[in-house]
Amino acid sequence: MLAGVYGFPKDGKNLPGLLQIHGGGQYADYRAPLANAKRGYATISISWAGRISAPDYKVSPAVVKLFWEGKTDDPNYHLTTDWGAVDGYHAPSRNANNRFPKIPEPASWTLDEVKSPRNNGWFLCTLAARRALTFLEQQPHVDADRLGVYGHSMGGKLTVMTAGSDARVKAAVPSCGGISDRDNDDPLFRATLGDDVYLNNIHCPILFQSPANDFHGRIDDLQTAVTEIQTDDWRVTCAPHHNHQDTKNYEVASQLWFDEHLKGSFEWPKTPVTELKLGKIPQFTVTPDQSKPVLAVDVFYTRHGQMDGKMDDRENTKARYWHHAKAVKQGDVWTADLPLFGIDKPLWVYANVLYPLDQPVSGAGYYYREYTTDQFNLSSKMERVSVEKLKVAGVESTLEPSLVIESFDGDWQKGLFSYRPDQWGRNTHKVYDPRWKAPAGAKLAFEVKAAEANTMVVGIDEYATEVEVQGNGKWQEVILSLADFSNAAGEGLAGWEGIRELRLAADDRLKEKVNGKDETLNLGGTWSGDDPEFRNLRWMNSR
Repeated sequence: MLAGVYGFPKDGKNLPGLLQIHGGGQYADYRAPLANAKRGYATISISWAGRISAPDYKVSPAVVKLFWEGKTDDPNYHLTTDWGAVDGYHAPSRNANNRFPKIPEPASWTLDEVKSPRNNGWFLCTLAARRALTFLEQQPHVDADRLGVYGHSMGGKLTVMTAGSDARVKAAVPSCGGISDRDNDDPLFRATLGDDVYLNNIHCPILFQSPANDFHGRIDDLQTAVTEIQTDDWRVTCAPHHNHQDTKNYEVASQLWFDEHLKGSFEWPKTPVTELKLGKIPQFTVTPDQSKPVLAVDVFYTRHGQMDGKMDDRENTKARYWHHAKAVKQGDVWTADLPLFGIDKPLWVYANVLYPLDQPVSGAGYYYREYTTDQFNLSSKMERVSVEKLKVAGVESTLEPSLVIESFDGDWQKGLFSYRPDQWGRNTHKVYDPRWKAPAGAKLAFEVKAAEANTMVVGIDEYATEVEVQGNGKWQEVILSLADFSNAAGEGLAGWEGIRELRLAADDRLKEKVNGKDETLNLGGTWSGDDPEFRNLRWMNSR
């Protein structure tokens, strides 16, 4: 028995149907069907892991266990997804030896009595997703010829597996998954459950939502994925700096993709045409589709791509710094210079094109956070150049080391990021880039100005410190040493070497494992008054 949350417009007829698939540790959630119903879709959000979030029906992991144990007399007991003798649950799985990245040995709870991909949770959950499609096509108010599927993280992989195994899917949008699970050390898993197996069988239009620093759906694998699918009708949208979540101009892409392919009410611009020219200073040219007005063209490049032939490193993937290169328009072409600091690492570069929407669009994002936006982003494919090719082409290192991390002038926002852009706090991976490496014994300094007195937080990776902002409308210098930073366990920051992320915010929450338990530390609080201003974020050399 597969549980889920289903919603559709009242008195709706001949509706396009959507299947929404949650990720690991997540819930089937009412906010996705509700937001989609307001836009004219019937949607089922399936609970393959058993968890459900709706106003009058909550199934938490603890309640899932009550269901497993059949404790019907417990006041918190709720019906939910019942896998029967097999186990498609996750976080936790019902059986200790059930691991999605592995094909388990035969057991009482596996489908086959021999080692088989049908014993793996991916196979079972794909069957569940296909049954949800059957549910949709059986509803009298749904047009069975207009079905779409989308999902996030593990739901992104399941989106690819469903679209690659079921011709009823007419449009698909995986986010943060479905492109990278291709290097499993089990040849049977690779041959039957790897992402490439299903990508090679996708014939429907597909849009990939792939943040540039995502650990689960890696942007370098995306370049391969778009060559494996069996359709020319694809797009990608890639937010720089983001890992496993996005903001509204990127999240809205799923809504617009289904509007085009299931409703015929929207037309996507074509993927930008790009060209990388190598010389002393590389140049990247972008020719966007101008069938819609172009609001902005932004070029991003990184030196933190994996070296040729090397396996992806999870921490490097999440911490990549993407340099923003200002693109200058000449006619219908935008051109950006890509000055490099050293040529001992590969070069990865892509472009984002921002377009306006005729009318604002609302939806529920990856984690069901509701948003409204009047813009959307379309990305180009990414060009990748090896160190050897850079050297052969005569590319030179033209940038010098810098103690100034951020001046807060010009397009400074492009090099920083936030998952809550409506608030003033910003993060950056600049400190992970060798160009801004801290000298030995350095201190971190910046200037801040605010109209009202407040407490702000400066965070570095799992460490942070509070700063009292005077609030007199004058510039205040802040100087911080290693000793000022500590984690949730009270441990100090040992050094600047290897730091990955710097945060400036009104509040922060740190978490650390102590004796097997999570210790949390909340810093800062609600900000009063206008947003603060910053300048001259830098390393102060003590020598």
